[in-house]
Amino acid sequence: MAPRSGEEVGEGARDKRSRCRSGVTKRARQLRHGDNEAEALLWLELKRRKLGGYKFTRQLPIGPYFADFACRKAKLIVEVDGSQHAGSPYDRRRDEFLRGQGYSVLRFWNTDILKHRSSVCETILAALNSRLAEDVAASDLRFVYAPPAIFKSSYTELSP
Repeated sequence: MAPRSGEEVGEGARDKRSRCRSGVTKRARQLRHGDNEAEALLWLELKRRKLGGYKFTRQLPIGPYFADFACRKAKLIVEVDGSQHAGSPYDRRRDEFLRGQGYSVLRFWNTDILKHRSSVCETILAALNSRLAEDVAASDLRFVYAPPAIFKSSYTELSP
């Protein structure tokens, strides 16, 4: 079969298929367009490195889940929750999975973002700057801390 115009050929040709799982990008796009008011307002604070110079992305797929907002460099996920998430066992399993992937998870209620956005941003900055370093569970906040990975030296002494 002859290559179409503009296609690469030969041994070094790259596979044109996406590295993402089928449908993941489409689903992330749908989630981004379905933002509620609280998510939209928080995104105004997080986009374009406005908050402490940290880069955030929206609806980042991680395993079978999508993170509302994620800072890959700081390994922090920020979730915006409505009342249906109160005490949710699903969210607890999800948080533990994300912690296993090395991410800390910070959850806020929609109403807190709508009414106290500056306090929410200060809390996010505290997590980004490692000032939150343990799990927190309060009526208006939940933080699941994932300690940074500690890398052991790969140096081994060779015997003669």
